[in-house]
Amino acid sequence: MSVPFSLASAVLVLASALAADVVAAERAPEQVAEAKEKKRPDLSGYWELSRKQHPPDPGLIAKLPPNTVIIDDTGAPELPPGDYGGLKVKPAALAAARAWKPEDDMTLSKACQPPSIVYATQGPFPFEIHQGTDLIVFKYEYFDLVRVIFMDGRGHPPPEAPHSKTGHSIGYWDGDELVVDTTHLSAATITNNGLNHSDKVHVVERFKLSPDGKTLMSTMWFEDPEVLENNGARYIQWTKKPGEYVYPYECDPTFGTFYSQVE
Repeated sequence: MSVPFSLASAVLVLASALAADVVAAERAPEQVAEAKEKKRPDLSGYWELSRKQHPPDPGLIAKLPPNTVIIDDTGAPELPPGDYGGLKVKPAALAAARAWKPEDDMTLSKACQPPSIVYATQGPFPFEIHQGTDLIVFKYEYFDLVRVIFMDGRGHPPPEAPHSKTGHSIGYWDGDELVVDTTHLSAATITNNGLNHSDKVHVVERFKLSPDGKTLMSTMWFEDPEVLENNGARYIQWTKKPGEYVYPYECDPTFGTFYSQVE
């Protein structure tokens, strides 16, 4: 003879089910966060500027804001005097750029002054990415520059906070793309023919891995209301080289003296 399912047994089963749901609900946010973390691309590694920079990734280009010109000088190529890659330069900044001469920067006091990330990032030097959860660190070979990108949800400091050649960077993930917003940059080079940005420049970068994980693609967009009528951007891509490391730059300022002697 079968034993009837009692009310007490039913209550016990229901209570157990509810308790399991409560535990699952408490763990759900952590599990979701872990799942999202696992889906995020790992950009860590040593990245060397790719020889091939064209064609650019259409998805990244499509996300550039209106009124933006893409400067085609990534890598070793430099723009000729008077050519600013399509940037519409305001009169005062244009006059300063036209008056600039290469030997102005080839002195003992200036030869080892680093550029800001606006120019340094697109150069032919490699860099390393060290990716964490709340911080991502970019370590450049060029002038030994190091950037800390805060990923913990903080904002930028007030405008009067110190400025530097690497600025203050905050980042977040937009799907599989890392977005980095940078302010507080010291005035420095835009193009290596005399055009400089001001300390009011604002930079937004997007970083995206290729499907095979071997290529890192990026756009660097910038605006500078004191210097430019329009906005500028560069498309840059790097190739991953496992087992490699950046080397110390160790700039020697006497290079400036040598340059003046050659001239």
